[in-house]
Amino acid sequence: MGTRRESAAVALLCAAWYALSAASNVVGKLLLTELPLPLTVSATQLAATAALSAPALAACGVRRAPAPSRATLLRVLLPLAAAKFLTTMFTQISIWKVPVSYAHTVKATTPLWTALLARALLGERVSRGVAAALLLIALGVGVASLTELQFDALGLAAALAAAALLSLQHLGSKHALRQPGLHPLRLLQLLSALALAPLLPAWLWAEGGALAAGVAPRAAALLAADGALAWLQALAAFSVLSRISPLGYAVASSAKRACVVAASLLLLRNPAPPLNLAGMALALLGVLAYNRARVRERAQPAARPLLPV
Repeated sequence: MGTRRESAAVALLCAAWYALSAASNVVGKLLLTELPLPLTVSATQLAATAALSAPALAACGVRRAPAPSRATLLRVLLPLAAAKFLTTMFTQISIWKVPVSYAHTVKATTPLWTALLARALLGERVSRGVAAALLLIALGVGVASLTELQFDALGLAAALAAAALLSLQHLGSKHALRQPGLHPLRLLQLLSALALAPLLPAWLWAEGGALAAGVAPRAAALLAADGALAWLQALAAFSVLSRISPLGYAVASSAKRACVVAASLLLLRNPAPPLNLAGMALALLGVLAYNRARVRERAQPAARPLLPV
């Protein structure tokens, strides 16, 4: 009975995560279409995550983490915060410039960047099965890019940068969470707060003048909703991660990306020819194959340590 309840709880949390993530991306696209200020949207999301995580941590009874050492702050937390700032910014630029479905297809290259970074930084090699899956991802993204009707070079570059930085966050967060007493949600709050420091001066310089002219009520409502949804979907993601294994989370994350792509196509109705849809499906299939290959490696007695997913 306990196993059934836990499975039902995970299923409900995954459904909430998928719905919140899809809603966040759809609202984000509507917002950036009406208010094309990606730094403003990034600042709102980070501020909402930092502020709203405090009552959530208190409600969950998570103790305050011990103050990090100077070395941990300089070598781990500040680089991670900078990566989070850039990831959030590049994600918003990609959603602004290209359809949500295409942006998430390109961000499916995160496992490819993770493998490349692990190879460069840790000297880790991948198996043939993983290499084949990564090739499938690259092929799918290539087909989707060649057939994207609303292709934009800046949007593609921003989505690729976001995927690369996200993989860097995966590697760094794994190291940061080794600190005693540091809860994952506490780390999210800390990184969001630290990321605001470099963002605010850039935001004031680039978009402060546009905001001074005023924001329409509809845009202001979308901005508030976008910040709240960004935090809620992050909270749902951590809730899922706390209940399943990292590999199970990776598979759930792949399914979530597919749901976001499908929801954006249905709700935003951006045109997508059949070959473009085939490229998206191929990239997402590659991500699922990558996670499956990782599961098989984990099952082998002499398997090497897994890459973060």
